[in-house]
Amino acid sequence: MERTNLLAALVRDGEAFARACDEAGADAPVASCPGWTVDDLLWHLTEVQHFWRWVLAERAVTPDAYVEPERPSGDALTTVYRSGLEALVTSLRDTPPDAAIWTWTSDHSAGWLVRRIAHETAVHRWDAEVAAGSPLAIDATLASDGIDEFLTWFLSPADHAEPVGGSVHIHCSDVAGEWTLRPTGDGFGNGFDMTREHAKGDCALRGSASDLLLTLWRRQPPSSIDVVGDADVAARFIAWPALS
Repeated sequence: MERTNLLAALVRDGEAFARACDEAGADAPVASCPGWTVDDLLWHLTEVQHFWRWVLAERAVTPDAYVEPERPSGDALTTVYRSGLEALVTSLRDTPPDAAIWTWTSDHSAGWLVRRIAHETAVHRWDAEVAAGSPLAIDATLASDGIDEFLTWFLSPADHAEPVGGSVHIHCSDVAGEWTLRPTGDGFGNGFDMTREHAKGDCALRGSASDLLLTLWRRQPPSSIDVVGDADVAARFIAWPALS
């Protein structure tokens, strides 16, 4: 997606996140984030925004000097979140996308951050709407880009992850987006080669871009999408990444 569209999505979903948190109430449980309340979710995204604003402001090349903020209480948390979102959007707009910053990936550019924070906010917007009892699908074009981002940066194996043991094809049914992942290393999933193409895999995951993205992030069960071929390969692939 273009940077301008990602920033627009961040503004839209960031505000929708705040509205959903208000609607759900501070103490409501967040079913898609077990053990968290809405206040925990709100604080998490507030902290994420605070950290990345610091990285941008300092043009930091390491996070070592970052100082975590104190957690506000009560209604002050929503106020801090909203002002922080506005400040982050302004900072992202004012920062050249090729500006060098620290990230935890091999892409050390502010453009990477625009994409990452837009997708982080979209998924947590959905989490907050789950807590409020009214989850809406993630925008299809954004979700398709989110799948690509996920497959690029989030396929590090979880502890005790089982070898996937086969190739996986992912296909959006509502917008453009196809990927094929083939195991590397010992051939059973020590890593994956990804191509953006239509190809036959040992299994195929097919569904709306939103449902596919939420399934990959383990927000929804595999039953929310169509699984064709080897269901065991699909289940191991979905369980493979280390997600926090």
